[in-house]
Amino acid sequence: MALRVQKFGGTSVADIERISKVADRVQKAHENGDQMVVVLSAMAGVTNNLISLAGQASENPDKRELDVLLATGEQTTAALMAMMLKSRGLKAKSFLGFQAGIHTDHMSGKARIRDIDSHNLRVALDEGNIVVVAGFQGADDHGDITTLGRGGSDTSAVAIAASLKADVCEIFTDVDGVYTTDPRICPKARKINKISYDEMLEMAILGAKVLQIRSVEFAKKYNVPVHVRSSFNEEEGTMVVNESKNMESPVVSGVTCDMNEARITFKRVPDQPGISAKVFGALAEAGISVDMIIQNSRTGGETDLTFTVTMDDFDRAMEISEKVADQIHAGEIRTATEIAKVSVIGLGMKSHSGVAAVMFKALAEENINIRMISTSEIRISCVILAKYAELAVRTLHTAFGLDKEQ
Repeated sequence: MALRVQKFGGTSVADIERISKVADRVQKAHENGDQMVVVLSAMAGVTNNLISLAGQASENPDKRELDVLLATGEQTTAALMAMMLKSRGLKAKSFLGFQAGIHTDHMSGKARIRDIDSHNLRVALDEGNIVVVAGFQGADDHGDITTLGRGGSDTSAVAIAASLKADVCEIFTDVDGVYTTDPRICPKARKINKISYDEMLEMAILGAKVLQIRSVEFAKKYNVPVHVRSSFNEEEGTMVVNESKNMESPVVSGVTCDMNEARITFKRVPDQPGISAKVFGALAEAGISVDMIIQNSRTGGETDLTFTVTMDDFDRAMEISEKVADQIHAGEIRTATEIAKVSVIGLGMKSHSGVAAVMFKALAEENINIRMISTSEIRISCVILAKYAELAVRTLHTAFGLDKEQ
């Protein structure tokens, strides 16, 4: 008997017919003798509709009440799934986030899971129930409902799998695995059979939409095997696991593209200790994550400070930046929103030189100018103009041999 946690996204539970098909899959695994925990997202489109309703109710909806509202999307699918399973003669029980013991911090809309008290889930499993959990939500120390942000059901599922020490966490979605790049951009993209936590984390951070970033962090921290697969077929997907010696380590495993980037530049900033701390400290206090950072020295004791944020945070980041610019006597602020970040990722980069040279040459041959560069041990990222993003992805996919079967 295996303990399986299965998560189904919004497209997988978009209507009653699809919920029924998910129930078929869950029932089959349960009848094969496995203990089952099913984590569900809201039906496709429901969360956006709820946000729209909140906007009609208030120009600036209270964040606490918005969490209460948005959590009802997952509550609906969890209840419907449990009803459907019970109607088939199966034992099932639904749980909201707080009932499942998911404890979070107080950050409404972007809450982080602190711990999970899985006692209630374990009791229900031991009683022979299929446990159905509303994803994307938890509760803080005050008992207030919190939500985990977009893609939060992935995080719910992996965290529950870690707490229960599940044998596997299966993430069912509308794609059949993790690809070398977005197949919609590059028709030659190939499915990856096995990928390391580190590579998957980089891909998630850099724009791949298959898994939510925090879910990969949980999986890595607690060594939870994650199987990304399609809810519309029985094919094997992509296993996300610990790096091992016998894993294939191509120099580059994948190419990602993130169009949700904006660049902010402080021009003619005094080149003094503490200036960067004031800029990024103010952004951090507002919960704004900064991605790439570049500082360029100028003559006359001044410097230019450039960084990128997500488009979602851009307006708020600009408000804060304008206030800080006055405080530090910066010359002006310049911005760019028509940009994209393209990246190459691979464990093999640890032991191979020349990856940057291949990347830069490939982009140069297509006359694509690089605006910013950042690197890690297994990743190189370049900011370019957004209009060249898809061309850059296809170019790099070919340049690193990903068009061909490995």
